[in-house]
Amino acid sequence: MKIATFNVNSIRAREELTIEWLEKKNPIDILCLQELKCEETKFPKESFERLGYKIAVNSQKRYNGVAICSKRGFERVKKIFDIPVLDEQKRLIEVQIGDIIILNIYAPHGESDENDPKHKFKMDFYDALKKYVSALLHMNERVILTGDMNVALANIDVYDAKVFENRVGFLESEKQKLRELLKIGLFDCFREKYPDKKAFTWWDYRTAAIWRDEGMRIDYILSSAKLLKKCIEINVDLWTRRRRSPTPSDHAPLVAEIAD
Repeated sequence: MKIATFNVNSIRAREELTIEWLEKKNPIDILCLQELKCEETKFPKESFERLGYKIAVNSQKRYNGVAICSKRGFERVKKIFDIPVLDEQKRLIEVQIGDIIILNIYAPHGESDENDPKHKFKMDFYDALKKYVSALLHMNERVILTGDMNVALANIDVYDAKVFENRVGFLESEKQKLRELLKIGLFDCFREKYPDKKAFTWWDYRTAAIWRDEGMRIDYILSSAKLLKKCIEINVDLWTRRRRSPTPSDHAPLVAEIAD
């Protein structure tokens, strides 16, 4: 099973790119998309259905939004969590595919000023997510949490730690929240597989940073221990990013192969 996480930074702007990637370059069984920037009725379902996907979408107009496209269908889909900070914005969706629970997340961006309400919202979001996933892990041994976490966890996850010092996405308070999430029983599949490898999933549009590989690793596939053992391979697919047409996202997909 191939599973991928991809922040498309507008699915309508990235429809052609994503479909071409799936058709010609990297067929994916389960594709988790973030930052859709459109309501569900505007999601280009037909293009994905033509490739054999079933689609589950939790989105809103202009901002945020997540979707899961699955060639294996869904046993169930959950979009409402009855937790205000998780439901306030369309940033989380949960599905069951076979006996695997998959949560797709687009974490808040936050602010570098830790007194800013956006920073507090990010901290509260992570606290609520940790509590929810902890309960989920007590009931299920096969869980994947994937998506854009908007945090680079360690110096190896950025091209230059000094450049990112005191910047949003690399604040110690943000790293601590992600560490706490991992401590409940989740594992960073990429780092577990490649403890010393530098690889990024996001590069700034404004500075043409992709061509110098000046990026951050902020997109993750986290899994429970049982699924970590089944992770055969995991890598960033740069095909969608190192191009000028179709217009790329500022992120690249992270793709994992998991044994059935």
